[in-house]
Amino acid sequence: MTSKKIYLSKIAILIGLSAIVLISTITYFSSRGVKKLPERDEAIVKVAPIEPIKNNASLEDNIVSYGIELLGTPYVGGGSNMDGFDCSGFVYFVFKHFKIQVPRSSSQFKNFGKEIPIDSVRKGDILVFLSPTRNVIGHLGIVTNPKGKESDFIHASSGREMKVIITSLKNKGYTRRFIKAVRVL
Repeated sequence: MTSKKIYLSKIAILIGLSAIVLISTITYFSSRGVKKLPERDEAIVKVAPIEPIKNNASLEDNIVSYGIELLGTPYVGGGSNMDGFDCSGFVYFVFKHFKIQVPRSSSQFKNFGKEIPIDSVRKGDILVFLSPTRNVIGHLGIVTNPKGKESDFIHASSGREMKVIITSLKNKGYTRRFIKAVRVL
């Protein structure tokens, strides 16, 4: 085979692979209800911010879905962007995406939002916890699966995971530190 034929074969393979990647990307985003790929700088953004999902899902569902897109983002003290989050930075970032103003600091949740009974929580409500080391508000999470005292919530964990994770409120470490649930929607 001549070098020209080898070169053309390699070009054909690259074009084929590019088409597969493009079709896979379009299929992925189409299945998620997103009409176009968001514009972004790949060198800066690890997880692309998505526009609020335009379908029949509720705002609460969209908030939870957006939070889930951020699973695995590293825990960074003082962080409030996709390079890393602390717990309040994560909650702040998710709600800000939907143009909903919440405090940036967990301690500011002491008197923020409408306190609701834990048995009345819905997706998108915020759970407020004591700090693991002090008797002050020190941790937050967003309810993903409301089940009263066994609700699941997404949060930026500074525990051994050191990333955005989903945890159950029935986890003893959180059960004993739980203060209240608040609704901001």
